[in-house]
Amino acid sequence: MIEETTPFFFTKVVAEADIDMLNHVNNAVYLQYLQEAAIAHWESRASTDLQNEVSWIVRRHEIDYLKAAVLGDSLQIKTWVGAYTAATWDRHYEIYHKVNQQLLVKAKSVWVAVDRRSMRVRRIEGSLKDCFFEKPSE
Repeated sequence: MIEETTPFFFTKVVAEADIDMLNHVNNAVYLQYLQEAAIAHWESRASTDLQNEVSWIVRRHEIDYLKAAVLGDSLQIKTWVGAYTAATWDRHYEIYHKVNQQLLVKAKSVWVAVDRRSMRVRRIEGSLKDCFFEKPSE
């Protein structure tokens, strides 16, 4: 089903450990930023009980590196979930330079929900689906 949700915003400041030999953020570090944003989004939407029942495993990443970020840059990571099937859910990302709003990275991941105890695939339905489509509690 294709239905996009409200974006979630996550801020990250580029640290010295994130910089590679070309003096910009290493491509692998951008992937870590994406994962951190996805986890923060999940934790902001899912109940504690649901977080204890479900884990997410990545099946695929597609990343377009458009511009470089450097030490000290403040980045805004925008993420949201989109199309889903019975077992997979697309997650979209955009990373912007916070000061000038220049798009640095555009990405999409396909995530699979699994039961934390059995590690078997869990269907995307009920409370799992609802946590991203219901309004967050104030």
